[in-house]
Amino acid sequence: MRTSASAFAALVAILSVCPALAGEKTVTLNVDNMYCASCAPVVKKSLARVEGVTKVEVSRETNTATVTFEDTKATVAALIEATTNAGYPSRLAK
Repeated sequence: MRTSASAFAALVAILSVCPALAGEKTVTLNVDNMYCASCAPVVKKSLARVEGVTKVEVSRETNTATVTFEDTKATVAALIEATTNAGYPSRLAK
């Protein structure tokens, strides 16, 4: 019985630490409709406004955006929604 209680206590301790195990995630999005020099700053600003985003790099030459974010606060879906709402539909690069 003590072994079961000890195992349960260890499991609870591990699960309570899980949020601390979450961290930064970096993804690259392929972004459509970037045709001129003013497009990249708009895409960058739309992504930077997503809560949890810590870094954004946008390339007009490759039509991509590389985004670093806290995975407990932001999702890839939220990033795609942000660019799409700004007029630049995007999708996760393969």
